[in-house]
Amino acid sequence: MAQLYLAPMEEVTGYLFRQTLQSAFGGVDTYFTPFLSPVTGCAFKTRQGRELDPSHNAGMNTVPQVLTNDADAAVTMFQLLADLGYREVNLNFGCPSGTVVKKGRGSGFLRDPEGMERFFDRLFSHELPMPVSVKTRLGYADAQAEWPRILEIYNRYPITELIVHARVREDWYGGKPDMDAFAYAYENTKLPLCYNGDITSAEGCAKILERFPDLKAVMIGRGAVANPGIFREIATGEVMTDAELRAFHDALYRAYVGLWGVKDTLFKMKEVWGYLGDRYPDAERAKKHIRKCRSEAEYLVAAAELLGK
Repeated sequence: MAQLYLAPMEEVTGYLFRQTLQSAFGGVDTYFTPFLSPVTGCAFKTRQGRELDPSHNAGMNTVPQVLTNDADAAVTMFQLLADLGYREVNLNFGCPSGTVVKKGRGSGFLRDPEGMERFFDRLFSHELPMPVSVKTRLGYADAQAEWPRILEIYNRYPITELIVHARVREDWYGGKPDMDAFAYAYENTKLPLCYNGDITSAEGCAKILERFPDLKAVMIGRGAVANPGIFREIATGEVMTDAELRAFHDALYRAYVGLWGVKDTLFKMKEVWGYLGDRYPDAERAKKHIRKCRSEAEYLVAAAELLGK
């Protein structure tokens, strides 16, 4: 059985979400943090510090994800992470955000194969304190034209695992994953391979593994926010109940309020409902109430309309 990974999603799968999912359902072999940028000096910023606090990740196999195109900055951050006790790090070559891409990072780095080569040459010239995996897209605009060259670059370096989101940057999250381009990777790399992209059900996961039986892992992001019980369901067949979803929601809400207070929590819960709302395609009125609510009372009434009392 392939391992099951929770994808890193900025503003969504932070440590409180990971803790709540682990407590409610489990089933995740490895959790990946939303991307972290290298720091200057010897201390992490407050938000990063909370994400990386070992006590916030206790009992979970957690891998920090780093976003950079600067090999020396990456090495410095890897050492800081090792000092905190982390045993693996993941590099983000997949984020499609405009501000990230403009700086030549994330999937923006995929436009510069020569720069990628220089980055990896420099990175692996160091004695690194931990193994390094990569999460990537298939290219910037055209997988057929770009992906063979990018994959050939990855194949030359001691990357411990290649996590492939089967889209190019210009796809963002639209359209369908390019399964033929992913199949090219499956057939042309000896790196341990993980599939990522549009797994929204246990049945969908089974289809991926039927086509690619030697995958090391599958990674689920948006599908896991819409169905927090998906990992347990894949692993054991036990389907999440409505009561379990309500309990998960309530625990997550309380955790958010305890850290951020009600105002910021409402914003964060609206982010979660951007995916969780897919479970309720015929409840546009209630979902609109959630998007527009400005008080705790309004939010709780709208959430209860969807989740049940």
